[in-house]
Amino acid sequence: MRDIKNKKTIKIALVGQPNVGKSMLINSISNSRLKVGNFSGVTVEKTQIEFEYKDYNFEITDLPGSYSLTEYTLEERVTKNYLEEGVYDIILNVLDSTNLERNLYLTNELLALDKKMVLALNMTDEAENEGIIIDEKQLSKIIGKPCVKTSAKNKLGIDELIDTLILKYESPKFQTKLIFSDVIEEEIDNIKSLLFEKRFRSDIHYREIAIKLLKEDKKTFLKFHDEPIWIELQPLLSEAFEHIYLHYGTKNIEDIFEDEKFAFAKGAVTETVKEKNESVEKTLTEKIDSILIHKFFGLPIFIFLMWGLFQLTFEIGSIPMDLIDAFFASLIDSTKEILGDSQLSSIIADGAIAGVGAVILFLPNIVILFLGIALLETTGYMSRVAFLLDGFFHKFGLHGKSFIPLVTGFGCSVPAYMAARTLKNERDRLLTLFIIGFMSCGARLPIYVLFTGAFFAGNNAGNILFLIYIAGAILGLIAAKVLKIVVFKSEDEPFVMEMPKYRMPSFKLIWHTVSNQALMYLKKAGTYILAASILIWFASNYPKYPEYEEQINQKIELATSEEERYELQNTLTQYNLENSYLGKIGKFTEPLFAPLGFDWRMTIALETGLAAKEIVVSTLGILYGLGEELDENSKGLIEKIRNNIPIASALAFIVFVMIYLPCLAASMVFAREAGGWKYLFYLFVFTTTTAWILSFITYRIASFFLA
Repeated sequence: MRDIKNKKTIKIALVGQPNVGKSMLINSISNSRLKVGNFSGVTVEKTQIEFEYKDYNFEITDLPGSYSLTEYTLEERVTKNYLEEGVYDIILNVLDSTNLERNLYLTNELLALDKKMVLALNMTDEAENEGIIIDEKQLSKIIGKPCVKTSAKNKLGIDELIDTLILKYESPKFQTKLIFSDVIEEEIDNIKSLLFEKRFRSDIHYREIAIKLLKEDKKTFLKFHDEPIWIELQPLLSEAFEHIYLHYGTKNIEDIFEDEKFAFAKGAVTETVKEKNESVEKTLTEKIDSILIHKFFGLPIFIFLMWGLFQLTFEIGSIPMDLIDAFFASLIDSTKEILGDSQLSSIIADGAIAGVGAVILFLPNIVILFLGIALLETTGYMSRVAFLLDGFFHKFGLHGKSFIPLVTGFGCSVPAYMAARTLKNERDRLLTLFIIGFMSCGARLPIYVLFTGAFFAGNNAGNILFLIYIAGAILGLIAAKVLKIVVFKSEDEPFVMEMPKYRMPSFKLIWHTVSNQALMYLKKAGTYILAASILIWFASNYPKYPEYEEQINQKIELATSEEERYELQNTLTQYNLENSYLGKIGKFTEPLFAPLGFDWRMTIALETGLAAKEIVVSTLGILYGLGEELDENSKGLIEKIRNNIPIASALAFIVFVMIYLPCLAASMVFAREAGGWKYLFYLFVFTTTTAWILSFITYRIASFFLA
């Protein structure tokens, strides 16, 4: 008898769904000693084998075949209890290669345990006979666990499987790559944050605890019920469930996680399995997918849908804009009539109302854009687009899963930065965070609408708006490639692109999403932007120059014509504005932006935009509004912009706005998600330099062709 005292013992839990060939796999391992008995306290049969291989002693416990880790059947309960409480080193998950998608449902649950694991893709010979080709290396990268093709019947891949188990045993454990949908990932992070802040002691990883709590695992709930942290955890869980229920349209948590398992398995199979024999009748989902994620037609369909969305944003959004504009113009006039010609009247009318009104003017455009994105997300289409763009994104150093935070960036950069958490690879996540700002957020939309409305015909404005957004996205991809080569050098690391079932749009969910975004926008307009507008009004109206005003007023009294009086009044207004606090700041920084064709007003608007992009519009409204107040041909801000800014300067301004640093709130979230303020400094330097260079090029080219 060989001495095994000095050999390392590897304890393995053998897991798989029924009829995946576990028993035959055990029999394929030569010289094995089988021990048959029952699990403690139950009549379920337990098979254990022991064998030696090289310098190791293997102990394998064959767990009962289970479709999932639930407690519906005695076998499933035994398997679940053993995996959660038993002593073992590695899970060996056996899958049927001819039915990989269904088998991956169990794999999804095993990944949530966050244990060392190896996957045996069994019956690989039968799969190949049926024309099923599995890319096991890609599947290994996607789920972060080694996959080995085996055939227990023909004893293929057995030695490689055992060698892989040894390598996994000797290697450090890496965090699992199991990723859920964004809404569930958000709630997992919230629970983990609370556990971390309370320094909760546990032998189990916080992520695993969070997943079990969201799955309503009874043992986990009972454990926490007697813990002091339960008082704070309970309301957090209540909010989490309400959030999840809203997104899935059901309060059955089992159905919700079944959908998650389906999305995981569908995504993994779509990325790694090719079938030569496609005679099997396709489901409705597969038929729709064959069109929407077709390698030739998929991308044009997506571009067409986005083009249609921007057309609607401009065409439909322009209808209520005239009514809102007229309302605020009337409100400003009424305020001045009631309060008279005074500083109080000016600060309320020209400062607060004009500033906030310039922002609210674009609310319809914001709502339509958010509505379109919410519709595409709730139907399940956005996840398909992420898969569709995966190969394309890899050419630029990005991952297909980066698409979700990037497209979220079209709405608002704050949730977009938070959505990048789904990218678990640090370099991929940082690269995505640096690129999100190139996706023009909803706050930039009013600036684009203002300038496109001023310089382009109404029927072309929607197309120009679409081109601006596409140009920003393309610039972002180019910047990603540069950063990948220069800064974020690393090997591409794939993740599962979840493929959720197609759903009919939920009115309740869409209303929740759109109304929340619209209310956030209005809240900024009514608080932060209101304060900023008043501050800008004050800075543009002070200090006063009474001696100069008296000189001009005397000349106005002596003027012989209305034209002469108008010119003198305009001279006074212009002098006061240029010599105000705001004017001095603009004049001081103007030389930095003069090569881009920007005057001091445009310079100030950009600088105030660092606080919030909506303030750019209100700043332009205040600055150009004061300078042109007596111009009878000036009927609104759009016309003032058209009359005061050359088109070459306007194009350069749009490019700068498209690229430079996002608002203060988004910048703070970026710093938190990236891991420190130094990254915000890098982002500021990177975006400002890029914006200046591209704006300069745009201005020179436009000046040459439009001269």
